[in-house]
Amino acid sequence: MPKAHLTAAFVANAGCEVGRKKTDWYDKTVTGFTLECRCTGGKTYYLRYPDPAGRQKQFKIGRYEDVTFAAAKKRAVQLRSEAVMGGDPGAKKAEAKAIPLYRELSAMHLADAKLHQRSYSTTEMYVRRHIIPKWGKVRLTDINSRAVAHWLAEKRAEGLAPATVEKIRVIFGRSLELGARWGIPGAEKNPTRGVARMAFDNACERFLTAEEAARLREAAAQSHNTQLQHIVGLLLLTGARVRELLDARWEHVDVEKRTWLIPTSKTGKPRRVPLSTAALAIIEALPRFKDCPWLVPNPDTLKPFVSIKHGWQRAIRVAKLPGLRIHDLRHSSASFMINSGVDLFAVGKVLGHASYQSTQRYSHLANDTLLAAVEAGAAKQAAA
Repeated sequence: MPKAHLTAAFVANAGCEVGRKKTDWYDKTVTGFTLECRCTGGKTYYLRYPDPAGRQKQFKIGRYEDVTFAAAKKRAVQLRSEAVMGGDPGAKKAEAKAIPLYRELSAMHLADAKLHQRSYSTTEMYVRRHIIPKWGKVRLTDINSRAVAHWLAEKRAEGLAPATVEKIRVIFGRSLELGARWGIPGAEKNPTRGVARMAFDNACERFLTAEEAARLREAAAQSHNTQLQHIVGLLLLTGARVRELLDARWEHVDVEKRTWLIPTSKTGKPRRVPLSTAALAIIEALPRFKDCPWLVPNPDTLKPFVSIKHGWQRAIRVAKLPGLRIHDLRHSSASFMINSGVDLFAVGKVLGHASYQSTQRYSHLANDTLLAAVEAGAAKQAAA
C-alpha cells in the first residue's frame, strides 16, 4: 500500500508498478484519498472510507483526464468530512442512480396509455418527437419548473402553435403524475404544475350555410369515393364525429326506433343519436355488402376507411370551400339545429357533449335566432 504526498506534479508522473495490473497511491494528507494507476495507463481518483457500519467503501471521484487534481482533492476533502460525520457518500450516490431517467418513466406511461387511451398514437408521437429528445436522458429529480418553462418557450419560438405546446405540457405532466401515483422514485413532485398554462384560442369552427352545404353534397356525389356522398350527408344530419361514423355497424342502427347507437364515444360512454327522416333515407339507400358489418365501409376492402382525406380534399375544391375541415360538418350540424330554434341543451344531447360548457361555443348562434325573433316581433308591431 504505497503512500505519497499527492500533488499535481506527482499525479502527472505516477504510474503502475512494474509487474502489477494496478497500483493504488494513498495520499498522506487526506486520509482515504487515492490515485489508482493501471498498467494500461489509465488513472482514476477515489476516496476510500468506512461506512457507518464499519465496512470499507470506495467512492469514484473521476478520471485523471476528466478532473483536475485540485478539484479531485477538494472533492475528497468534502466526502471525507461527510463520512467522518457519519454519512455514507456512496449510499447517496447509489440512491441518486436509483432515480430513473425520464425515458424509463415515459415507457411506462405509454404502456399504460396503450391499454385504454383512444388517442394513443397521438400521445406516442408527442412523447417521441418532442419530449424524449429533451428529457429522455434526464433523471426525474433533475427536472424543474424553470427548465420546463424555458423549454416550452423554446418550442413556441420554433413556431409550434400554442395549442400544440400546451398539449406537450399536458402529456409531459401526465407522465410525472402517473410516476407519483405508481410510487416511482423522483416523481413525488410534478414540475409542470409550476408552469403557467399557455393562453390560446383554439376556436376555429366554421359553419356552413345551407347553400354551401348543398354545394358540398353535390361535389361529394361526384367523388371517385362512392361512399363520400353518404358520409357527408350523414355527418351533416347527425352531428357525429367522422370516426364514429366510419366505425359504425349495421347492428347499431335501429330503423324502427330511429336511433343509432354509438357504443364508445369520445367521452368513453355510449350514446344514441336520433335519426331524422332525411338521415334514414340515406341509410336505407346505402349499398349493402355480403357478410360486411360496417355501415359505410371502403368498397375495396369491406373494412372501415382509414382515411377519406383525398376524396374530401377534392370535394371541397370542387365545392369552392377551401380550408373546410371535415369536423366542421359537426359544427355546421349544430348550427342548422340552433338556427331552427332548437335549444342548446337539446343540441348538446344530440352531439354527445359531456358538459353544458362544450355546447356554449354555439351560444352566439342561439343569439342570432333570438335576434331574428325580436326583429320579427318588431316588424309585426310596426305593421299594426
